[in-house]
Amino acid sequence: MLRTHTCGELRMTHTGLDVTLTGWVQHTRDMGGMTFIDLRDRYGITQLVFNMDNLPELCRESRKLGREYVIQVNGKVRERINKNPNLPTGDIEIEVMAFKVLGVSEIPPFTIENNTDGGDEIRLKFRYLDLRRTVLKENLILRHRMAMAIRDYLNREGFLEIETPFLIKSTPEGARDFVVPSRMNKHQFYALPQSPQIFKQLLMMAGYDKYFQLVKCFRDEDLRADRQPEFTQIDCEMSFVDKDDVLHVFEGMANYLFKEILNNVPANSFPRISYDEAMSRYGTDKPDIRFGMEIKELTPLVKGKGFRGFDEAEFAGAICAVGAAGWSRKQLDAITEFVRRPQVGAKGLIYVKYTEEGTTKSSVNKFFDDDSQKLWCEHAGANPGDLLLILAGSRKQTLTALSVLRLEMAERLGLREKKVFAPVWITDFPLFEWNEDENRFQAMHHPFTAPLDEDLHLLEKDPGKVRANAYDLVINGVEIGGGSIRIHTREVQQKMFRVLGFSDEEVQSQFGFFLEAFQYGTPPHGGIAFGFDRWVALFAGTESIREVIAFPKNNAGRDLMLDSPSYITESQLKELNIRLRE
Repeated sequence: MLRTHTCGELRMTHTGLDVTLTGWVQHTRDMGGMTFIDLRDRYGITQLVFNMDNLPELCRESRKLGREYVIQVNGKVRERINKNPNLPTGDIEIEVMAFKVLGVSEIPPFTIENNTDGGDEIRLKFRYLDLRRTVLKENLILRHRMAMAIRDYLNREGFLEIETPFLIKSTPEGARDFVVPSRMNKHQFYALPQSPQIFKQLLMMAGYDKYFQLVKCFRDEDLRADRQPEFTQIDCEMSFVDKDDVLHVFEGMANYLFKEILNNVPANSFPRISYDEAMSRYGTDKPDIRFGMEIKELTPLVKGKGFRGFDEAEFAGAICAVGAAGWSRKQLDAITEFVRRPQVGAKGLIYVKYTEEGTTKSSVNKFFDDDSQKLWCEHAGANPGDLLLILAGSRKQTLTALSVLRLEMAERLGLREKKVFAPVWITDFPLFEWNEDENRFQAMHHPFTAPLDEDLHLLEKDPGKVRANAYDLVINGVEIGGGSIRIHTREVQQKMFRVLGFSDEEVQSQFGFFLEAFQYGTPPHGGIAFGFDRWVALFAGTESIREVIAFPKNNAGRDLMLDSPSYITESQLKELNIRLRE
């Protein structure tokens, strides 16, 4: 090795030891008679000292070193005079006796610090430099620790990690497929898997009753902070289980991660809320339950008083901001403008201040007396000193807007503490949702999700009322994972395809092999898939999964470092039997 120690391990106990370190020059400080250099590697930072009195030529040479030069130094560990309590190595420094330049560096295009001056695009273009920053290094170390903990837990639970193929058949699963042309099979294409869904069910049919995989998945969809065209999934499946069995095992895994990674266990058993209840209480199937401020319907209390905003609305709902009755007009105007944004979609906001004196002040005083408004406050759980915020309109749109308003108010009131974690299971989703554009039902999750037994008789008679035996794990308003008990009989699976509008020919073409497998003894089975990148981002305290992926794409799905996707040559196109159209 070119070093005896790393830049993060030397302490006072090493004082007097001759050492050799290697790393990158982080900072250089010329103090006249002395030069100080912070040397950085993956493990930390160690301060180097060059003394003009003892080794003047060496000290002069050290001043020629630029940022990000790679060097090797030989020296002696000594106690540092001005200690740095913010560094693990802050009690010591290295008195350098010799050094060698191992690699020179141009001036980096941005400062390689936690608070960098580089924008997103430039940092993605020079990602190998960005990855030198401590914050990204810690995120990748966190990702590694979580992956190892997941494998450790599932291995102890008897799961086998089994790889599944990346070059598969294109099948409809909700998002667009990435397709790969086949040179050996003219005019035919593979697809990259959106998930290993069919393969893990086939593994259950094959008798491997506990499967998992940390696996890459690919979806050609519009991107945002928590989406990438390729992402990592913790994919799991079990045989001879019901919903409670699956939830028990993966509550255990979640708590194991909380304990091993964060030394924090939120709860031994997570609360469960049905989809319908989540929508009525929080306006979303991904509720953040770290705080209250639940939605309360006011529709029957506000209609018929001559106020068009209420009288013409299908639904009126409120949230109670505890202790916010003292908000200024400027603050109320700002939150009113917020709800009018297109991404929220409300026409306006009605507020009621429930004063400490027990009276009400509101934006609709001319239409409603004090007693009426107090009744709203009491119904919404407001006390003197609280602020009631009310939206009205169509039921679906208003609940959605209230859910966004609820999160925004919690942010402004400081209620979304990043170090507090509140997991919740959302269950009993609708099995189908109606696609207005295509005038047909589509699967809310995927076409292999089993209906609840008590709703099975409605599958072809009234599909819109069928609930799925499905479940999502939500933590702090982030959907971390989702799964279901699967259909395990050919008859029910064929009914599902019919409701989804597949012809017999389409079923046979796309899923014939899968239906055939049902004929050879299929066990009841179910599973779950977690977004590994999202889970790491949650633990890292960042909203963007790009910050926990080594080499991510930008919002247009481009790799700016490699400049891909890119064009291929005419000879490659000819070999693949592909001709491009303008």
